[in-house]
Amino acid sequence: MVNYIWVAMTIIGIIFAIVNGTINEVNEAIFKGATEAVTICIGLISILVFWLGLMRIAQEAGLLEKLSRLFRPIVSRLFPEVPVNHPAMGYMLSNMIANMFGLGNAATPMGIKAMEQLKELNGGKASASRSMITFLAINTSSLTLIPTTVIAIRMTYDSANPTEIVGTTLLATICSTVGAVIIDRYFYYRRVRKGEHKK
Repeated sequence: MVNYIWVAMTIIGIIFAIVNGTINEVNEAIFKGATEAVTICIGLISILVFWLGLMRIAQEAGLLEKLSRLFRPIVSRLFPEVPVNHPAMGYMLSNMIANMFGLGNAATPMGIKAMEQLKELNGGKASASRSMITFLAINTSSLTLIPTTVIAIRMTYDSANPTEIVGTTLLATICSTVGAVIIDRYFYYRRVRKGEHKK
C-alpha cells in the first residue's frame, strides 16, 4: 500500500510540475537531493559504526545484560501479558536500549523480531494485542539519551556544536514517551470499561 502512495505522489508531482512549467526545477531538486542523500549516508556510516562498535563491546562486557535487568521490572509492568523469560521481552529490551542511544537502524530489526514474538503470543491473530500496541507506542516515541543519528547529520553539515541538542532531545523524548504510555493506558482501560458495561 505504501508503495502505491509513493508512486501516486511521484506521478502527481511530475504532472503538477509539467502543468506549471517547473519541470527543470524538479529535475534539479532530484539530482541535488540524491547528492545530499549520499553525503548524509557517508556521514552516518562513521558515527553508526562507532556506536554499534561500542554497543558490541557493551554486549560482550555484559553491560547490556545488566541494563536489561535494570529495566526488566519496569518493562514487565508495561507488558504484563508477556512472560519475563519470553524471547519477546529480550527483543523489546534490546530495541529500547538501542533507541536510547539513538541507534534507530540497529533497533529496527530487534523491533520486528519483538513484534513477531508478540504475534505468536497473541495466537497469530491478525488484530494487534495490548502488548503489541503498547510496544509500538513506546517504540515510536522512543526515549533517547544520545541522538546519535541526528548528531551525525549535524556533523555532516558542519554544525558549530552538533551535540547541543542532547538535553532538549532527552526532555522531548521523555515527554513523548510518558505521553505515549498515558494515552495507551487511557484507551486500554476505556476499552476494558466498555467491555464490562456490555457484559
